[in-house]
Amino acid sequence: MVQIQPLLKISGLCLSFGGIHALTDVSFAVRQGELFSIIGPNGAGKTSLLNCISGRYQPQKGLIEFKGREISGLRPNARGDLGIGRTFQNLALFNHMSVLDNIMVGRHHLIRNNFLTGSLYWLTGARREELAHRREVEEIIDFLEIAHIRKATAGTLSYGLRKRVELARAIALKPDLILLDEPMAGMNHEEKEDMARYIIDLNEEWGMTVIMIEHDMGVVMDISHRVMVLDFGQRIAKGLPEEILANERVRTAYLGVTDDAPQPAATAVGEGA
Repeated sequence: MVQIQPLLKISGLCLSFGGIHALTDVSFAVRQGELFSIIGPNGAGKTSLLNCISGRYQPQKGLIEFKGREISGLRPNARGDLGIGRTFQNLALFNHMSVLDNIMVGRHHLIRNNFLTGSLYWLTGARREELAHRREVEEIIDFLEIAHIRKATAGTLSYGLRKRVELARAIALKPDLILLDEPMAGMNHEEKEDMARYIIDLNEEWGMTVIMIEHDMGVVMDISHRVMVLDFGQRIAKGLPEEILANERVRTAYLGVTDDAPQPAATAVGEGA
């Protein structure tokens, strides 16, 4: 049987802040083309894990491999160049800039013209390059159905629309792996349905591998290929959505099931990648 190299492989990741252990010996792998969700109670270490993958945090121990390359020591911008994009739990838009300009920021690492060639805008390829980037951005705007706000100032938009703009900026980087930190937090039911549809399309039609943190269990179980559960910085389960729902340890730690409540027989959750 041919072994397929995972797109992302995490081995023995440990992260501490002083005496607080945010992550302890976390290991898992994500395959190319997966929609992989991470769940767990507040404070379980989910965002800390994404911060390690994206380069915002440097773990004390463990390895992070992307496309077969060890990237643990790389800066966040270098990881973006390799094809890792992300959104944030707390919005990180430039509120004074337009929606279009915010999304264009996501293309910055793809721009090849420098200060000198850019100053000769009409004589070099700078104009052609800018037009090409704008065409890419317009495709993203159409995909996320935000053409009606493309010239609006980001800070004036509703929370749901700003979350969509942040997703657009992450997509503009053209990542192979996109990290979504609670993309549906604070949204109403209709907004959640729209966001879930966009995420599925990104995965199936745009070919992006997705790692998503999300608290809405209905959404997670509906759209995820596999799910990993963290509790107090440790991995307690990983497997198919139905396996996770049937796992007693998960139900106790995350879903708050009491000992008196009827529970299905626990399903063994695979420990492999």
